[in-house]
Amino acid sequence: MADAGALFLSLKLAGLTTLVLLLLGLPLAWWLARNRHPVRALIEAVVALPLVLPPTVLGFYLLVAFSPTGSVGHWIAALGGPPLVFSFTGLVVGSCLYSLPFMVQPLQTQFAALDRRSLEAAATLGAAPLDRFFSVILPQSRGGLLTACVLTFAHTLGEFGVVLMIGGNIPGQTRVASIAIFDQVEGLNYAAANHLSLILLGVSFGLLLAVYLLKRRWSEAMS
Repeated sequence: MADAGALFLSLKLAGLTTLVLLLLGLPLAWWLARNRHPVRALIEAVVALPLVLPPTVLGFYLLVAFSPTGSVGHWIAALGGPPLVFSFTGLVVGSCLYSLPFMVQPLQTQFAALDRRSLEAAATLGAAPLDRFFSVILPQSRGGLLTACVLTFAHTLGEFGVVLMIGGNIPGQTRVASIAIFDQVEGLNYAAANHLSLILLGVSFGLLLAVYLLKRRWSEAMS
């Protein structure tokens, strides 16, 4: 398959983005679900911004910021860090920003619906906050956790505007599946574009179907 490399790069990007956002999204979603600080509304708006902002707009501002003369790019270069523009590292950073609400919002909703009595009972038994988080909160939040991870992975898998703006189309480095499909269509190679599109469609549908089946099974087991 001519675009196997692009497909592998997309899967790698989606996997890394999901892992990074899981580590960052868990504490952020917990804080948003349990805190009533006045600044919470501002943070929620920033987190949700990629849902309504055109991907090319976000990609453009990231391109400006990540460029060697941009605020972020210049600072990273001064510290000896890797370039972010037209690099896989830049794709990961951009994808994390673009897919942030798909990780945080399902977790925030799940955390807000947790039964406080189980947390109070665990605290009464002497469980430390970190112990309560891993032994009580995460097991009760597995549905939201699964949904957040799958939505983040699938959403990153189909990114186009952001990755094109900050990554370009470099084979083996930034040429992900969505860009490869665009290239095939521009070259009137509809058969190849259809082949790769069907693979992405099948992966995305399979992930969503697995989520709904697992959540249904867990719901039936708890009833």
